[in-house]
Amino acid sequence: MSGTNNVATSEKLVLQVGREILMDKALAGVKILECSRLVTGPYCTKLLADLGAETVKIEEPGVGDEARRRGPFPNNIPDSERSGLFLFLNTNKLGITLNLKSPKGMEIFSSLVKEADILIEDYSPEEAKALGLVYESLSKLNPKLVMCSITPFGQTGPYRNYKSYCLNTLHAGGQGYLIPGGVEFLDRPPVKVANFFADFCCGLVAAIAILAALYRVNIKGVGEYIDISKQEALMFYERWGVVRYANENLVVSRATEGYTIGGIMPCKDGFTMFWCVLPHEWERLKKLMGNPAWTEEEKFRDLSSAILHWEEANAYILEWLINYSAAELYHIGQAAGLPFGVVRTAEDLFNSDQMKAREFFVPIQHPAVGTFEYPSAPYKLSETPWCVDHPAPLLGEHNEEVYCQRLGYSKEYLTRLRATGII
Repeated sequence: MSGTNNVATSEKLVLQVGREILMDKALAGVKILECSRLVTGPYCTKLLADLGAETVKIEEPGVGDEARRRGPFPNNIPDSERSGLFLFLNTNKLGITLNLKSPKGMEIFSSLVKEADILIEDYSPEEAKALGLVYESLSKLNPKLVMCSITPFGQTGPYRNYKSYCLNTLHAGGQGYLIPGGVEFLDRPPVKVANFFADFCCGLVAAIAILAALYRVNIKGVGEYIDISKQEALMFYERWGVVRYANENLVVSRATEGYTIGGIMPCKDGFTMFWCVLPHEWERLKKLMGNPAWTEEEKFRDLSSAILHWEEANAYILEWLINYSAAELYHIGQAAGLPFGVVRTAEDLFNSDQMKAREFFVPIQHPAVGTFEYPSAPYKLSETPWCVDHPAPLLGEHNEEVYCQRLGYSKEYLTRLRATGII
C-alpha cells in the first residue's frame, strides 16, 4: 500500500457517496454480528459487508482482534490501530467492544442477537459453549437467525477441539502436498502458500454457505446453523486430488502428472509460465522458436519423446526464453495458440494499466493511519455497485452508536459499563 499525506477531494467523495448509496447495495438491510479474529471470519464478513450488509464487529475490551497486532505496519512501527491486515479485513464494518465472558456482557449480546440476521463466531466448541454461543439457545431468541461457526476441524469428530494455526490447517487440508509444482521441486518438502491464503479461502467458503442459508430464511422464514471446518474447506479446493485417491487409489503429488515441458521459467526481465501438455502445443512451440536444429533430433521430434528428455528440452527452451521479456512471450505465445502467462509481482499488479482502467485499487482515509490504497472488489455490479462506506473501525469506535442509539442505553450507563470492563 502507498500512503499520502493529503486527502484529495475525490477520495473524500468516495466515503460520502458510499454513505449515500448504502441502501442500494445488494445486501442492504441484512444485519451481521461478528465474533471472530484474525482472517477467516473477518474476511467472510468483509465480503458480506462490501455487499451492503451492516456488520457489527465485536472485540474484547482493551485487547481487540488479534489481527491488530499483526503487520504490516506503516514504517514497521507496531500499533493496534495501524495494522494493514486489520485495516483491509474490516472496512465497511462498525466496531464495538464487549466482554462476552461476563453475565452483563452476554445479556447485552443477547439483545444484539435478537436484532441480527447472521452471527459469525470462531471460538472452539468448548469455548463457545462456555460463553453461551450455542445455536439451540440463541435461535430461541431469534428463530430466523443464521449462525455460522468456523473452527479448524468442525463441531464433530475427534479433532473438534483441536487448535490450529493457518500453517497447520493448510496442511491438514492437503494443500501443501497436493498442490502441483512440477518435478523440478520434488526434492523440496511440502510447502505453505503465502501468508494467510488458506484462511482467506475458508472465509470465502463460509460466505457462500451463509448466503445460501440467508436465501432459505427468505423462503422458509426460519434460520439455520452452519458448521464450517477449515480442513474440509481447504480439501474442497483440492478435491480433485482427494477424490483421485478415493476412487483410483492414487496419491496426487507434484509428480503425479509426470514430467512435462515448461513450467515457471526465467526470461529476460523476470519469469514466464507455460506448459506443453498436448502434441499440437509442442509443434506450435517448435515453430514459434523457429524450428531450431535440436528439435529435429529424434528424441525431440514429438511430445512423448521430448517429455522423456524434459530436462534437456527445458534447457534448450531456456536459451530461447532468455531473449524475450515476459510481456513479449505472453503476446507471441498467445498469438501462437500457446498457454503463456506472465508471473507478476505485487508492483506489477498495482501499476497495471488493466487494474487502473478498472479502478481496482481505491484510496481510503483512516483516522489513525491516513490515506492508503486498498484492493476494492473483484466484481462489478451494475445496479448495486461496490463502494467504501467507512474504513476499518478504531477499537470500540461505534460503542455509542450501537449501545445508545440502538439499544437505548444512556451515555452515563455506557461510562459505567466501560469502567467495569463490560465494554
